Amino acid sequence: MNRSLEVLKAIYKPYRYTLKGKATILETTSGDFIIKSKKKNVQELYNYLISRGFDNFPKLIDASRVDVNVFEYVESIPMPKEQMCDDIIDLIASLHNKTSYFKEVSEDTYKAIYEDIKSNVSYLKNYYNTLFDTEFCFVYPSPASYQFLRNFFKINAALDFCERELDNWYELIKGETKTRVAVVHNNLATDHYLKGSREVLISWDDYLIDTPIIDIVKLYKNEYLNVNFAEILERYLYKFPLLEYEKKLLFVLITLPPELKHAENEFDQCRENNRVIDYIFKTEELIRPYYSENNDESKTE
Repeated sequence: MNRSLEVLKAIYKPYRYTLKGKATILETTSGDFIIKSKKKNVQELYNYLISRGFDNFPKLIDASRVDVNVFEYVESIPMPKEQMCDDIIDLIASLHNKTSYFKEVSEDTYKAIYEDIKSNVSYLKNYYNTLFDTEFCFVYPSPASYQFLRNFFKINAALDFCERELDNWYELIKGETKTRVAVVHNNLATDHYLKGSREVLISWDDYLIDTPIIDIVKLYKNEYLNVNFAEILERYLYKFPLLEYEKKLLFVLITLPPELKHAENEFDQCRENNRVIDYIFKTEELIRPYYSENNDESKTE
């Protein structure tokens, strides 16, 4: 990238350039540009999205180089994260509506997904059970150990739910020969949304053609601490209703708790414990109404 950057500086003759994360902003008399390393052929993606009536991405100025792309620079207006997430979910619902279709798949496709998630659940169960056995051995546990032991049942309950619902999902889907796919941004976060003269999603390097729920899982995991996600999810489901098997898999994936990391000191370990516990409680609160609705329906029947 360094060599291409020097060439581009000579072409655009910026009066200032700024490093921003993994990108470089060139400020020139003819406009501002942003240079990013090239991972995928986003020009091909952009052409497809335009053909589907979706153009909420930064304009690609130069894609001729092997290692970098040059994009227009979009100035963003500061706004609350709640509003940003509302706008993001509207854009993603639009993206999924305009690019979704049903794709032929074999039974092995669903089996592979099932076994992959099942393996992840088993790994986390073994990990947390081993950690519990280790911490339980202490006669006088530290504050972080006590915090973990006291909340272990919630972690275990979340994993039991994932295991049970994953089995239910597989029973529901294993005979299907089609699945719904769409263009998936695969990197959703408020940091990747800009709104100025127009609104765009940036950082499309990891895009996929896959199940739409991936975008919701990514946005939730990135923003669950910052916003009330219940309203955001309801907004998405209204604009892009998920099929029963999609919704069930979505709830499994977002309920799957993160792995507890080891911290260097007691204070940081308590914070890390709290991160995992907060995630579990917030996720349980998010999905509970959907299961309560199902239970209420079954009672009335």
